[in-house]
Amino acid sequence: MDKLKMHTVDRAEENFKKLCELFPNAVTETKNENGEVVRAIDADVLRQEISGEVVEGSQERYQFTWPDKKKSVVLANQPIAKTLRLEREKSVGRDGTAGSIDTENIYIEGDNLDALKLLQETYLGKVKMIYIDPPYNTGNDFVYEDDFSQDKDEYITGSGQLDEQGRQLVQNPESNGRFHTDWLNMLYPRLRIARDLLSDDGVIFISIDDNEQENLKKICDEIFGASNFV
Repeated sequence: MDKLKMHTVDRAEENFKKLCELFPNAVTETKNENGEVVRAIDADVLRQEISGEVVEGSQERYQFTWPDKKKSVVLANQPIAKTLRLEREKSVGRDGTAGSIDTENIYIEGDNLDALKLLQETYLGKVKMIYIDPPYNTGNDFVYEDDFSQDKDEYITGSGQLDEQGRQLVQNPESNGRFHTDWLNMLYPRLRIARDLLSDDGVIFISIDDNEQENLKKICDEIFGASNFV
């Protein structure tokens, strides 16, 4: 005969587990009234997740942060007023027929952050495998500033490079005081959305070299949960 449980469910613990699943980046460490280090939920991070504005906070706790990290969270959560448009003339069917769309494969051209947001509507929690090959931040890589925008006339008379969306690409040399910061702010929101696309048994593979390997591991631990690293 099964033994009876002589206590009710710990709702606080159950809610804590649910928050950990939804917002692994909000899980942190702090000290309780006895001076013991315990797991906790970072209230500032949690408030940031449900806010469309940058939330300030100065509570002391274990965390991995950098300038404008909170803006990256806002950027990941912001909705966009865009849609994907089929270009039939560029499509190729299963038998190689140009202009045919009788295939389940999809190739998307455009900004990857916008594309990831649009894919959430159909593929949320359904993707088995993601592979990304982001800039390695070698000092010669180009990253774009989300607030840099030029029209064609300005670009013709100016310098630098533009991506397909008209955003200015800027080189990220090691002499830049925001060398790691700019790279982290570029990658963080994209990984946040990629996490939401993955199924429970999904995996993500990322190519990187030594320049940002350590930082990449830290933000992946935060976004995907350190226990999910293989």
